[in-house]
Amino acid sequence: MKKNILFAILTLFFTISYAQIDRTQQPKPGPAPQINLEEPNTFELKNGLKVMVVENRKLPRVSIQLDIDNPPILEGEKAGVSGLMSSMLGNGSTTIPKDDFNEEVDFLGARINFGSQSAFASSLSKYFPRILELMADAAINPNFTAEEFEKEKAKLLTGLKAEENDVSAIANRVQRALAYGTKHPYGEITSEATVNNVTLLDVEEFYRDYFVPANAYLVVIGDINFEEVKELVTKAFTPWTKATPPSLSYTKPTDAQYTQINFVDMPNAVQSEVAVQSLVELQMKDDDYLPALVANQILGGGGEGRLFLNLREDKGYTYGSYSSIGNDKYQPVRFTAEAQVRNQVTDSSVVEILSEIDRIVNEPVTDEELKNTKAKYVGRFVMALERPQTIANYALNIQKEGLSKDFYKTYLERINAITTEDVQKAAKKYFTTNNARIVVAGKGSEVLENLEKVSFNEKTVPVLYYDKVASKTEKPDYNSAIPEGITATTVIEKYLEAIGGKSKLEAVESYAMLAEAEMQGMKLELEMKKTSKEQFMQDVRMMGNSMQKQVIDGDRGYMMAQGQRKDLTEEEITALKEESAAFPELNYLFAGDITLEGIEAVGDKKAYKLKITDEKTVFYDVESGLKLQEVTVQEMQGQTVQQNMMLSDYKVVSGILFPFKLSQTMGPQKFDFIVKEIKVNEGVSAADFE
Repeated sequence: MKKNILFAILTLFFTISYAQIDRTQQPKPGPAPQINLEEPNTFELKNGLKVMVVENRKLPRVSIQLDIDNPPILEGEKAGVSGLMSSMLGNGSTTIPKDDFNEEVDFLGARINFGSQSAFASSLSKYFPRILELMADAAINPNFTAEEFEKEKAKLLTGLKAEENDVSAIANRVQRALAYGTKHPYGEITSEATVNNVTLLDVEEFYRDYFVPANAYLVVIGDINFEEVKELVTKAFTPWTKATPPSLSYTKPTDAQYTQINFVDMPNAVQSEVAVQSLVELQMKDDDYLPALVANQILGGGGEGRLFLNLREDKGYTYGSYSSIGNDKYQPVRFTAEAQVRNQVTDSSVVEILSEIDRIVNEPVTDEELKNTKAKYVGRFVMALERPQTIANYALNIQKEGLSKDFYKTYLERINAITTEDVQKAAKKYFTTNNARIVVAGKGSEVLENLEKVSFNEKTVPVLYYDKVASKTEKPDYNSAIPEGITATTVIEKYLEAIGGKSKLEAVESYAMLAEAEMQGMKLELEMKKTSKEQFMQDVRMMGNSMQKQVIDGDRGYMMAQGQRKDLTEEEITALKEESAAFPELNYLFAGDITLEGIEAVGDKKAYKLKITDEKTVFYDVESGLKLQEVTVQEMQGQTVQQNMMLSDYKVVSGILFPFKLSQTMGPQKFDFIVKEIKVNEGVSAADFE
């Protein structure tokens, strides 16, 4: 009976409630929730170091963050000195040798690392006093030795050399240099010459000038007590000498006078790096800071951005296209819209990116786009509040950026108040196609002809040419004449002779190769075996597990991927048989349809370009005759995908030259396989092809 009465009461309650609500009208959103951010406790040392402490007892851990908020530093003819200094900081101190320092940090299960204007440490809270002491000692009494200096200098030079053929690295370098100029801190280029100008005395001087407490903030977060932190920090950092960094001045950067394409020829590029960029002045304290972020998010902030939906989802030009806009209280920042695109669509991609920028400037965004973007920002903000680090970062921003005390407390309210008109107004102010630099780094022999025809808003976009260090240069010449008497056959014969000679190669019945590469910190193994009997096996393994395996034995063959086996078709087996030959060039000699297409640059070398099939092109060094590059084109999921293999570091095995470095590129992925072992006429059995 009681159940029936309760049911009747509930029914009546819901009937009355329903009658009081007009279901034909969408409910109005409530006010944005009030954000109550706990403010960190603060104090300041006499040397100028400002300290913020956030107590959080959830986990028995503590993190320590040092941030030196200096204006940008121009290094000039000694560009690289800051990088060398940061790599040497944290290698012990004048009181604790490097090995003893690192051993103690490891023993405590802690972490300490340094940047040129920063430092970070973390540990269990019970070890906090000692880790703070070690971090302060390393920061205030750095162990700058000649031995460490030479070691870090050699590492830096090796890294710079490796970047010389890295298309993305060159593109990023030139983008910054063209935006700011090479005489500006944000645009200067670190080179082998500037690094060689740096001495140990320069590193010490840079440290004394700029690693100082005048503009420094120390943030301590975790399971700690404020009074204890104040006592420990005061003791550890008071010896840090009070000093003010030198005042620097440099020319303010400006945009291009007119929209233009700045092209950098990268003959080894398998895809083009395209970036439409312009300079903007945006600070966090600006009234339109949040609308500018929202406008950028809608344009190209992620997988739902217009650039991504256009260039990837609709056109299939790229794996992803994005835009970004920064903020800086000292200098203008770059607005960029960019993508890595296939060579064949470089010109079309430029036009599409410009069109999307124009569209968001000239047309209001949709209510749906704005609603979804607001939801993202609200979600990220709310989730971030769960992390103690957030409170410290927000407090740090308020101090460093000159923000109002309620900047984050009213953040959601201001996000929700943004209108489509606000977004368009911010887009008009910060995005432009009128004075944009369109920086393209790519393979000129394949992209320039169409790139020079690019027209936007009924105007031809002029192309200017730059080298790898952003200096103006002449248009590349791709019409090198093929010397008289050179044919596809003579190129192949020269290659065969260069690696050992036909008779020696024909005596090879089998060979086995084992190579390794790194992918996201994991080891990738490549094992390949070939014989003269149309047998081929290639196995790619990660952590000992086969990811992909291909096998052919005469007219039979199969492929395995992640444990799934598929028998190869007759057509696939025929295609693989070409690869099954130990030296495919021996077969090329009898193929009548191979053509010599011309001479092109591959890296810093000139190479003969041979078209083997419609899907495969091979490049041979004009001087040495060695094979430098193989390019294959495949159809995958309705898209044309280009694979690139660079071959280098040739070494002799059994009297034959083999490449010991195989750099494989496919889309945005690049793997450098380093050959560990090659065996000729041994290490291969019939069981390998079962």
